[in-house]
Amino acid sequence: MQQIIFETSPAYLLLCLALAIGLAFFLYRTSHPWSKTWNRALLAIRAVLLFALFFLLLGPIVRQINNIFEKPLFVVLYDNSASVKEAVDSITLRKVEDQINTTRQQLEEKGYEVEVSNLAGEEIIDVSYNATVTDLNGALRKIVNRYEGRKIAGVTLVSDGIYNAGVTPLYASYNFPVYTIGVGDSLQRTDIAIKNISYNKIAYQGNKFPVRVEVATHNTGNQPIRVTLLQRGKQVEQQSKTSSGDQLLVFDFQPVANDQGIQKLDVQVEVKPGEFNTRNNAASVFVEVVEGKKKILIVSASPHPDIKALREVVNNSNYEFLLHIPQLMEQPASMLQPEKIDLVVFHQSPDIRGLTRNLFQQFLKSKTSLLLVIGQQTDLRFLAQQSIPVKFEGIPREFDEVTPVVNPAFSNFSLSPEVNTILGDYPPLSVHFGKINVALSATPLLFQRIGNLATQKPLLAVDVKDDRKIGVLLGEGLWRWRLNEFDRTEKTAAFDELFGKLIQFLSTTEDKRKFRSYPVQQEFSDTEPVIFESQVYNDIYEPVYGNTIDIDLTDESGKKTSYTYVTSPGNIRYQIGGLSEGVYRYKSRTTVNQKNEEVRGEFAVVKREIELQNLTADFDLLRKLASNTGGKFYHASQIGVLQRDLGSAQAKSVIHTEESYKALINLKWVFLVLVVLISIEWFSRRYWGSY
Repeated sequence: MQQIIFETSPAYLLLCLALAIGLAFFLYRTSHPWSKTWNRALLAIRAVLLFALFFLLLGPIVRQINNIFEKPLFVVLYDNSASVKEAVDSITLRKVEDQINTTRQQLEEKGYEVEVSNLAGEEIIDVSYNATVTDLNGALRKIVNRYEGRKIAGVTLVSDGIYNAGVTPLYASYNFPVYTIGVGDSLQRTDIAIKNISYNKIAYQGNKFPVRVEVATHNTGNQPIRVTLLQRGKQVEQQSKTSSGDQLLVFDFQPVANDQGIQKLDVQVEVKPGEFNTRNNAASVFVEVVEGKKKILIVSASPHPDIKALREVVNNSNYEFLLHIPQLMEQPASMLQPEKIDLVVFHQSPDIRGLTRNLFQQFLKSKTSLLLVIGQQTDLRFLAQQSIPVKFEGIPREFDEVTPVVNPAFSNFSLSPEVNTILGDYPPLSVHFGKINVALSATPLLFQRIGNLATQKPLLAVDVKDDRKIGVLLGEGLWRWRLNEFDRTEKTAAFDELFGKLIQFLSTTEDKRKFRSYPVQQEFSDTEPVIFESQVYNDIYEPVYGNTIDIDLTDESGKKTSYTYVTSPGNIRYQIGGLSEGVYRYKSRTTVNQKNEEVRGEFAVVKREIELQNLTADFDLLRKLASNTGGKFYHASQIGVLQRDLGSAQAKSVIHTEESYKALINLKWVFLVLVVLISIEWFSRRYWGSY
């Protein structure tokens, strides 16, 4: 429907008409070389042309109303997970798909728009049952989001009702009815399945590590269930427990991490007669065995409660704590070699009595990271002659009582806001009074606060120079901080975070290699590509590109495969797909400054078979889902009933009204009419010899 709207009063049309006729009459009132009939015709053309021009000057607007009929939408959602294909034979699946296609055609004939998609929300023509996980709620939410604003008449869900990802669809709300079609076998059969395996992904060489296997039994009766842990095909450990029906059995193993690298452990559950699904009786895990813990050595001339406080911080599986007190608790000389220690803490050492002076000089000359805790027993005269980042001017004889203030500009690592708050309430430490000189390369982590005055004097500073890390704490009495925090909060989270991160930073060696090549993670699924990232640096450690990277992969059987790619800005990664389960050794090579560089390592590819853990269809879930949404449940053999039910429903289109406004002068046909009128009049006057 169209309507013309005027910006001014329509009465002006009469004035336009009078002006148009008057001007046309004035032009054609005299005699002309053409006949009176042609004269009247040309007068009429001129009058119409002038009226049209005057009319357009009034700025008329065309209001147009269009009604758009939107067909109701019907979505067919296929559960394309592997569990459906595993439990249902291909003939039955093909029959179901043919019947669904017939239903689709009937719906389209009735006026519906029908879309067919899978769990990932992709429109499909042929169904491939290869999805590695099933998220029914996620698939339905994708429909809600994708067709937001559309009228969805309904969704037909073809599924076995098994979901192993996301949340249950029963507690979600959808703005459309879901008609569920159950495929698969819902009978409860005898089954023994590995439900979960808990283990440490990293273990230290020579240590035992836990592996917990949870086994679910269904309809097994009272009989022994035997679980075996194997490595490289050899039995490591075997346990047996008696099942008393449907229950969850827990088996705890303690294998030893012998060989360095990624180790594959296989878990096998004995198959019992009558089991419907034996694919869930075996699983594999991959454990990275590292060379050993970081060794933290504390050297002190005498016992001190600070040592216990620091020991509690590193009392975990990542560190090995060593304490050396001359003449009281000594470590063997073989353990006091700098190359065997990741971080050495000198507590009030070198001491005034000189018991630790030689050991201090030995470590100071090495590249081992140091943490110096300066106290009343520290030999400041000797220390002033050494190359450390913090020094006193002169030898102070007095002490200040100072509390810590966190330096917000410290960037080597960050502390949580809770730490900043709790540190401000710590009791004071005794710090030598005097002027302090700090090396330019050192950065304070904590400043000194004397009373209520926060100073720029460092209390704890960190220096990173020439691949060497040194931390200096200018006070003793850390044990009071830990006890004070525990007294106030019944925990020591702030103290542990402060010194835990400090020790972790100091004990970590910087990677100064000019060529780095590694998989972005240590464990990949067999359904995803393995991604390598390679970085090449010049002498000042700026990234450079254009290097050819050669990657050699060797699987467990010794088969070698080679890959090559060239790095470029924004393209330093390389994807390798199609790798089967197992442990792979890699060797990456390139040339930097005409020198061959090489990196070696390992990664694991894990086969994800979560879809094979449970093959018993859950029709009860499909019934409840259909009931909650106003739909109906049908067995795969009842699709004909579904066709009759949907056939009786009327497809009601949604009418959308669009209203548009356009200036009449902008319409092309108006321009064409004016050109035609002008052309006729001009051609006629020229033809009869007039201008």
